[in-house]
Amino acid sequence: MTKSAFVFPLLLVGLGSCNSNFETYSSNEPVTSKSESTSEIALMQQSTSMTKLYDTSCAKCHGANGEGGGAGTASLLTKAKYDQKNDKPYFDIIKNGTGDGGMDAYGQTLADKEIWGLVVHIRELQERGLRSELRPKATNGVFSSTGHPYKVETVVARDKGLDVPWGIDWLPDGTMLVTNRPGDLVTVKSGEVTQTIEGTPEVFANGQGGLMDVAVHPNYAKNGWIYLSFSDPGKANSNSGLTKIVRGKISGNQWVSQQTICEFDAIDYTGGGLHFGSRIVFDGKGNIFFALGDRGRGERAQDLTKPNGKIFRVKEDGSIPSDNPFAKGTNGALPQIWSYGHRNTQGLVIDLNGTLWDTEHGPRGGDEVNKIEKGANYGWPVISHSINYNDAPLTTPWPAPGQDMKTPVFRWLPSIGASGLDVVRGDKFPKWKGDLIAGGLAGANVDRIKIKDGVFIEQETLIKGMGRVRDVATGPDGFIYVALNQPDMIVRIVPAK
Repeated sequence: MTKSAFVFPLLLVGLGSCNSNFETYSSNEPVTSKSESTSEIALMQQSTSMTKLYDTSCAKCHGANGEGGGAGTASLLTKAKYDQKNDKPYFDIIKNGTGDGGMDAYGQTLADKEIWGLVVHIRELQERGLRSELRPKATNGVFSSTGHPYKVETVVARDKGLDVPWGIDWLPDGTMLVTNRPGDLVTVKSGEVTQTIEGTPEVFANGQGGLMDVAVHPNYAKNGWIYLSFSDPGKANSNSGLTKIVRGKISGNQWVSQQTICEFDAIDYTGGGLHFGSRIVFDGKGNIFFALGDRGRGERAQDLTKPNGKIFRVKEDGSIPSDNPFAKGTNGALPQIWSYGHRNTQGLVIDLNGTLWDTEHGPRGGDEVNKIEKGANYGWPVISHSINYNDAPLTTPWPAPGQDMKTPVFRWLPSIGASGLDVVRGDKFPKWKGDLIAGGLAGANVDRIKIKDGVFIEQETLIKGMGRVRDVATGPDGFIYVALNQPDMIVRIVPAK
């Protein structure tokens, strides 16, 4: 890339939760290996830094920050060139060169994963260069957008009793339920935490683990059930944990009548504080979906005998639907599994058409929006849009021939730390109705994502920089509620009058 690289039409036109495990695989078959070999880790640790590779091979023509100039090259820092539709063209032009354009084919000297790593580095440069342009702007507190001008209001201010709020939902009387990750379930009315519910499950409060999602049953007025996801402490080893789903009821300020909906074998409980998932959604047909992250053990996401890196479907009482894809448990597959090959799903929703969507973390780059299908493999860690946190290449985003794996409908490059997902409902934002609303921790963002017939249409950032976005939920009033960490507070998006 030391001549007039990327001289072609407009066609040419981060960070999630950290994991120090670097895995590479070459097969889409479910695997059972527990760790990488020493030689594999050593090889990956010796990989070229993507920053160094860009600086030595690309910067002379394209500029240290992608600004262009050398050999007459144009800037890479435009919104059109930042569009995700150009991912593959970037990769192809680096690999195959430009012929008469004067750029050599780097596929002769670089592995595909290194070529993709350069694409990720370029995407990081573009985001940095376009940050101000992409940031939502307000005049007198009113933000302009595609479809609706809007404002952001404080619902629960900082220092009002929230402690790393993780999940939010509502009781029929309008009371908001909020989970605090260290372990408390609290109620909120009129902008204040009004009570802490006593007797909720003990949690393995380590790193990303703790009390996570809360989901009120759609028929709560009749049955009183509330569902919780949390990192359950290991029985034999209190320094281990794994995601567990329970349901219970609130009587006064007490958590009562608890029932276990899904828990996994003690042997699968592991230490560390990474990648627990987890969201809970009802399908309106008597089932729930929920997710569990890979717990930092990416190889297990492809192993159907392990719960790591999966989305699950069970009946509301925890029993197994007979039409689950692995309901028979053949070859030890867990019958609760609905899909696999996920890294860390922290957003899950069923849209207005009944389609299940998730958002999940990549490592450095490549957070995903996936259309979740029965029995499908979503590729982690065989394919990924990411590079490693240490700036080394990881893999490529596309399955090889013979690999039956799904790729995301939309991806964030750089990563945003995707967390929280809902769909716009009701009549407050009619031009956004049915669009996905997704949050980001590292990105401190709330994005609106329009998808039609399974095809990505547009993405727009509505909130940026107010805090780490942990959850996003359309309230019963039709406003869009956002749980923030650092600072710990809840805000909402409302139409501007």
